[in-house]
Amino acid sequence: MKSSKYIIAAFLLSLGQQVCAQGLRTGYFTDDYSYRHEDNPAFANDYNYVSIPALGNINVSTMGNFGLKDVVRDNPQYPSESDKKKTSFLNPYLVDPLKGFSKGNNTVGSEVSVAILGAGFKAFGGYNTVTVNLRADANVKVPYELLRFAVNAGNGVYDIGDISADAQSWAELALGHSREINKQWRVGAKLKFLFGLGNASARMENVKAQLEGDTWRIQAQAHTDVSMKGFQYKSETKQYDASDGTYQRVNDVDVDGYGLSGFGLATDLGAVFTPNDAWQFSAAVKDLGFIHWSNDCYAENPSSSFTFDGFHDMDVKGSQANTMDKQGDKYSDQLSQFANLQDQGDRGGRTTALGMTVNLGASYTLPSYKKMKFGVLSSTRFISKYTRTELRASANWTPLAWLDGGVSLAGGTYGMGCGWILNVHPAGVNFFIGMDHLIGKLSKEYIPLSSNASLTMGLSVKF
Repeated sequence: MKSSKYIIAAFLLSLGQQVCAQGLRTGYFTDDYSYRHEDNPAFANDYNYVSIPALGNINVSTMGNFGLKDVVRDNPQYPSESDKKKTSFLNPYLVDPLKGFSKGNNTVGSEVSVAILGAGFKAFGGYNTVTVNLRADANVKVPYELLRFAVNAGNGVYDIGDISADAQSWAELALGHSREINKQWRVGAKLKFLFGLGNASARMENVKAQLEGDTWRIQAQAHTDVSMKGFQYKSETKQYDASDGTYQRVNDVDVDGYGLSGFGLATDLGAVFTPNDAWQFSAAVKDLGFIHWSNDCYAENPSSSFTFDGFHDMDVKGSQANTMDKQGDKYSDQLSQFANLQDQGDRGGRTTALGMTVNLGASYTLPSYKKMKFGVLSSTRFISKYTRTELRASANWTPLAWLDGGVSLAGGTYGMGCGWILNVHPAGVNFFIGMDHLIGKLSKEYIPLSSNASLTMGLSVKF
């Protein structure tokens, strides 16, 4: 695989599934939702539970201000001039190739969390949780000028700006405890031991492009950092523009084995204040921590100025001889040329932050009908260049002792969205399923056409 293909893979992963999931925020005010402690460690259950291995809590979500529907388009040449129904936004025959993209930064991300093991139980004067999770996230930010340059909407000079892509994955062992201070206050905390699996960061800064004859002159400061066991760049020999020397340009990678690449610590802190039977206020800080990686495979562009042939369209769906993998290789080659990176070797260890989340909630239970509760949750994720915030209003209903759920309406950095949760918990079993953003239409490959989508579900034994 080409080195830039990892960027494409992270991008497609974001469209199809960020890595560091926040939990099901629509369930924040659902009292019997067993994994409320993922959003606030002060929350506790009235029962003990043990999750079904790998099925206890699965959380997959995507977010962004553009999606697959903006990248993959109907082919205007079909069927008269082409047998391909779909094409990319780079197709020169599209009337409005940049329709749907933001005139500022275009960002997309994905978050995934899977509870391998999980349990909650009453002991030590409070409620305790033990979870082993696999987590991952990916984010890509692309300025509008890069997209305009890619479709070659005009000649001249393009002041593109900064481009970034980040991805990481890790496992965590989380130990939580919450307890009542008095009848009004409850506090909780989690200690998380983090085991890094991999981290990749790519940057192109102050990017400018100017047409010179049939090629583009690119000016940029580009670099990548990859921390992963067994990872190394592979290179090809390229010639400098002045034709007076050569250099080695990254065009491939190799991963020889997998394993732990770093270790870290993090904590969650939370509190709940209940002044009376109707009102409840809560606050939490999540994922306040870091991972120290044992290696840093670093690459950067050897010259801030180089030539580039330009981006070209590829068919999204073609014949067996023109598979998606082969088409992806074509784009990978183009991105490799555009980044123009040179391997600088392993620079040793580095430390990265997880990306802190702050949740602030308030709920009101109807005094005349205690089965109905309304809540408002503010959630902000601080993750470097991809910080985002959301305000979500929820209505929760408990019609039966073993059945509850709710619906929500949210607005924030990436627009509006609707969510829901269904929580079924008869004697011995707890099953929940919900979404913070409705998935909507899917492609034939079952990828959401919109980048704002989520799905959370889990199954536990309750006792």
